[in-house]
Amino acid sequence: MDLGLKDRVYLVTGGTRGLGFATASALVDEGARVVLTGRSEENVEQAAASLGCAGVACDNADPATPDRLIEVARERFGRVDGLLVSVGGPPSGSVTEVTDEQWRTAFESVFLGAVRLARTVAASLSEGGSIAFVLSSSVRVPIGNLGISNGLRPGLAMAAKAMANELGPRGVRVNGLVPGRIATDRLTYVEAKATEEERAAALAAIPLGRYGDPEEFGRVAAFVLSPAASYLTGSMLAVDGGMLPAL
Repeated sequence: MDLGLKDRVYLVTGGTRGLGFATASALVDEGARVVLTGRSEENVEQAAASLGCAGVACDNADPATPDRLIEVARERFGRVDGLLVSVGGPPSGSVTEVTDEQWRTAFESVFLGAVRLARTVAASLSEGGSIAFVLSSSVRVPIGNLGISNGLRPGLAMAAKAMANELGPRGVRVNGLVPGRIATDRLTYVEAKATEEERAAALAAIPLGRYGDPEEFGRVAAFVLSPAASYLTGSMLAVDGGMLPAL
């Protein structure tokens, strides 16, 4: 299938590793042009060089980031066609344990930064544009010891759903991607805090019987962003090996 991505231009935040990097790689493989971001200048340079794309060191929580990324994309490639919003997960801890400051910091990055990026980029998109948010299975089922994620991710999913309704008349699509247990640094962090019994139970709950590869997520994300998914909007698409028990 031709995804129709050749020469289209996408912004990918959190693109130096994990799910963001996997998505950027899949987009580039399909002929798209990518501007990826990360907070470390060194990591951005390495990731951009490995993919042959543009890179910008910045923080999703910085209000100046969206306009800066749009400017870079237009200077390098002359246009912007879409956005993948990916951000590192918030710190662990139960709702009753995490501090106000941890909530504020996570809100700025995970929620407000993501919404600001999408809102600003959406204003620059024409018909056929596409935005996707990388969410979490906590959108549908709480994850033990990840109280901040359980609180913020469902709200971000609903904001994405509302944006899909608002932008649909302009021909701009908005979707959410709901990864399950994908073999990234984030999963390593989460599992390090779990017992052997908890890790075994988590694996047993996946019908496919294994964790996902980042590349498997990246290919789904590239499709969702692409013109090939032209009638897909307002969806929260699970990429989880069947792990989530709900529809």
